[in-house]
Amino acid sequence: MKKILLLGSGELGKEFVIACKRKGMYVIACDKYNDAPAMQVADEREIFSMLDGEALMAAVEKHRPDIIVPEIEAIRTEKLYECEERGIQVVPSARAVNITMNRKAIRELAHTELGLKTANYRYATTFEEFKAAADVIGYPFIVKPLMSSSGHGQSKVDSPAELETAWNTAVEGARGDIKEVIVEQFIKFDSEITLLTVTQKSGKTLFCNPIGHVQKGGDYRESFQPAPISPEQLEEAKRMADKVTKALTGAGIWGVEFFLSDKEGVYFSELSPRPHDTGMVTLAGTQNLSEFELHCRAVLGLPIPEITQERIGASAVILSEIETHKPDYTNMEEVCSETNTYLRIFGKPEAHVGRRMGVVVSYAPNGSDLNALRDKCKAAAAKVKLVSAE
Repeated sequence: MKKILLLGSGELGKEFVIACKRKGMYVIACDKYNDAPAMQVADEREIFSMLDGEALMAAVEKHRPDIIVPEIEAIRTEKLYECEERGIQVVPSARAVNITMNRKAIRELAHTELGLKTANYRYATTFEEFKAAADVIGYPFIVKPLMSSSGHGQSKVDSPAELETAWNTAVEGARGDIKEVIVEQFIKFDSEITLLTVTQKSGKTLFCNPIGHVQKGGDYRESFQPAPISPEQLEEAKRMADKVTKALTGAGIWGVEFFLSDKEGVYFSELSPRPHDTGMVTLAGTQNLSEFELHCRAVLGLPIPEITQERIGASAVILSEIETHKPDYTNMEEVCSETNTYLRIFGKPEAHVGRRMGVVVSYAPNGSDLNALRDKCKAAAAKVKLVSAE
């Protein structure tokens, strides 16, 4: 049995903990608030800010884990190098976590060092630099904080009149202590995908079938697998994913995002060195192994001989429309009466407007109508409503 320190305890961490417990591991779930989803299924919990380096190292000293698994972006990542030097396994590696936590670092690696095709971009640390970057990139463009997640602080800017609002949104939506933004060319893509990529301690790099997704404000709303993609584009995406994950080093699952353009080909967009929110569609049994089981096996060094597509699937999120310290849910019976459909409530102790509180996943046999399945899944998720039990 190995001891795992999980940094960040959201819904993705919860499913990862469940996978680890099925392998007999001991897990300490950490987050900045109590009763986070992963804490509800872990062996122990610690409550502190991951940006507090002293608190992070205190948790390491207290529990002496064999493995540290980051689940969020806002972590005092330089401390992970120290942990690695002590012989603690950092997932997928301290280098990977440090680079991918910052959009500037990963973009420089992908574009400048590895030569991957990306959108044109500029950086800005002040509003004046932001305006100058906008003039160079041109309208419309996308602005994102260098450190954020789930679309926080991200917006599309169509004209100079929107600059001030977009700047304030980006700065306020940043995680951590980096107040810098990336101004990115708006790619007129036909679709976007997540290519879940699994690197192993011993064994070849494996790829899941591509996952299509729909985002709003940079945050995932629905996903589906397998996403339509040409063989040529899929091979190019695999080549890019393999190249960047090898450069970052380490074992685990990676959510590598791409823009697909019929005219301009494949663009590398972003990368997360952990299970991806769009990959929750794999909870529908679309693959022989879910993304969480894949991550668990890769982290523990257990063999993954192959990844197979078992059936098609779709996911749709359940968002809160209210603020409450005691959320409850209605119409769950209607969702559970649907065939080939699963309801997953994350168990977050508080609800905020727009917060992701659950997901519905649906499946159908291979070869079925994927668009019809997506519609069915979205309709089911829309039935679940949050109410306050206060």
